[in-house]
Amino acid sequence: MSCPSFDVGETFGALLVGSVHDPSSMVGIIWCAELANGIGLVASLYRMVITNFGHPERLVFFPTSLLVSAVMGTLVSVIVPGFFTFRIYALSKSLWIPCLCWAILLFRLIPECVIVLGFGIHEPIHTFLERWGTMFNAIWGASAINDLLIAGTMVFLLYRHRSGAMDDTAAIVDKMIEWTIETGVLNSIISIAMLSVFIAMRDNFIWMAFFVVVSRIFSNSLLASLNSRAAFRSANHLTFVASVPNSFPRATNPVNITVEMTRTTYEEGTAKL
Repeated sequence: MSCPSFDVGETFGALLVGSVHDPSSMVGIIWCAELANGIGLVASLYRMVITNFGHPERLVFFPTSLLVSAVMGTLVSVIVPGFFTFRIYALSKSLWIPCLCWAILLFRLIPECVIVLGFGIHEPIHTFLERWGTMFNAIWGASAINDLLIAGTMVFLLYRHRSGAMDDTAAIVDKMIEWTIETGVLNSIISIAMLSVFIAMRDNFIWMAFFVVVSRIFSNSLLASLNSRAAFRSANHLTFVASVPNSFPRATNPVNITVEMTRTTYEEGTAKL
């Protein structure tokens, strides 16, 4: 019985290109943005709960450090989905969905940064939220839909490539699909929760707890995705250890023979690595 036709180059080759296209500069930018985000949050909390302790009347404007922290968090929340969108392009070789996703990401990045830095510094908190609340609803709602679109497209593309794969290869694809669903759905849930709380309770800062967590979720999903490549390499590299009895009478320990194998598929009598 011949094995089913399976082009590794057009399936896992494309996935490999998308997986390794992660220059160290992107990881460095994420790390610096998260560091600035954390420093800004600590500085803001110190000013609000220590410096201005017992003087709530002073908390009329957003602390500048908090606004800078928000911009850094937004930067992370745009770069990471942009990276996953590039993976969609690497798998599909089509620009329709990637361009749509990148357009939504720009819609989140540019207006949010302009509003936060251009008006958040000079406008009182209550006025700022009343004036720009509807815009933030649209931005965060579009971002939540974008997260679902990215995750759904990745799952569809992986499942389409799985149909022609052998059992062991299909198991790797199933693991990829599982991780894609976990990370994508979690990002969307956090974004939807933040948007829901912001709409229902705009007069308090409960929504900011979700806003702070969003960037952490995105950065962790990126690191988990990059670290998962080692597991995929191990799954695609088989090692067998066989114990062979020694024929010499004085030897008491068996001889261990280790054979390392990599998967090879065949199509019409031609081997493809």
